[in-house]
Amino acid sequence: MSKIKNINAYKSIEPTIVTIGTFDGVHVGHQKIVKRLINIGTQTHLKSVILTFFPHPRMVLQKDSSIKLINTLNERGTILDALGLDYLLVKKFTKTFSRLSADDFVKKILVEKLNAKKVIIGYDHRFGRNRNADINDLKKFGDQYGFEVEEISVQDINDVAVSSTKIRQALEEGDIEKANAFLGYPFMLTGKVVKGKALGRQIDYPTANIQIAEDYKLIPKHGSYIVSSLINEELVYGMMNIGFNPTVDGEEETIEVHYFNFNKNIYNKTIQIDLLHRLRDEKKFESVDALKDQLLKDKEVSLSFIKSHFN
Repeated sequence: MSKIKNINAYKSIEPTIVTIGTFDGVHVGHQKIVKRLINIGTQTHLKSVILTFFPHPRMVLQKDSSIKLINTLNERGTILDALGLDYLLVKKFTKTFSRLSADDFVKKILVEKLNAKKVIIGYDHRFGRNRNADINDLKKFGDQYGFEVEEISVQDINDVAVSSTKIRQALEEGDIEKANAFLGYPFMLTGKVVKGKALGRQIDYPTANIQIAEDYKLIPKHGSYIVSSLINEELVYGMMNIGFNPTVDGEEETIEVHYFNFNKNIYNKTIQIDLLHRLRDEKKFESVDALKDQLLKDKEVSLSFIKSHFN
C-alpha cells in the first residue's frame, strides 16, 4: 500500500474506487467496509483508495484539543496495508479546505485527483462548505462526472459508530479484552524508546521508557498490562506500566515496559506495543521492597497468561 500524506503529490492515472472517512481504530466495523471496497476494486479492476483528513476536523474547526484517537496516522496505515488497501490518501484539513464547495470538492478531489469511478459512502455522509451536500447530491455529481455511488447501509454505519464508542470507553476503563474484541486485533501503542531514570534497573526490572510523539493518541487507563512487541523480527512478551510511579513519587506520566528474557539495546528505536491483558490498577506501595514483591507476582501471572493463551 502507498500512504500519501500530501494529496497534492498524487494524481491517479488508473481509475479508482474510493471511500471517505476517519477510520480511526480500523475496527471490525471499518474492516467490513474496507474489505468490500477492496473486493469490488479487484472485481472491477479499480484501485482501492481511502481518503482521510488530518488533523481531525474537530481539532481545526472547534479547537478541540481534548479529542483522542484510537490510532495514530501511521498505525492506521499499518493496519490498512495489512488488509490489502492500495492507497491511503491524507488530505490536510484546514479552515480554507473546509470552505471548499461541494462541487469543487467533487471536481478537484474525487474526479481530477483520484479519477474516481465508484464512491462508497455512508447514507449520512455530508460534505462541502458548511457540510451542506449529502449522498443524494453526490449521486447527482456522479451522473455529471461519470462515477457510480454505492451507499453503505444504516446497519453498517451504526456498527461503526457503536464500536468506536465502546472501544474508547473500554480503553478508558482499562478493559483491554473488550477493546481488542471490537478492534479485531490488539490495541497498540507506538513510540520511541528513550532514556528514563533507570529506577527499574535498580530493582532488577529494567524497563524501556516509551515516548509517544502524538499528543492526540488515546492512552488507556493507568495500570499494569501484559504486552507483546515484535523487535528485530523477534516476538517478545512483557509487562507494561502506565502512570506516575507513585511509590517513588513520580511526577510525570510514563509508559514503561519490562520485557521478559530480553536484554538488547533498543534506545532510540521506535517500537509497537500490543496490549493483551490488564493486570491491575496502579497503586502506591509502602516501600520499594513491597513494589518488588508485587512485580514478581505480576511477572508470574503474566507468564502463566502467556503460556495458556499464546504458547
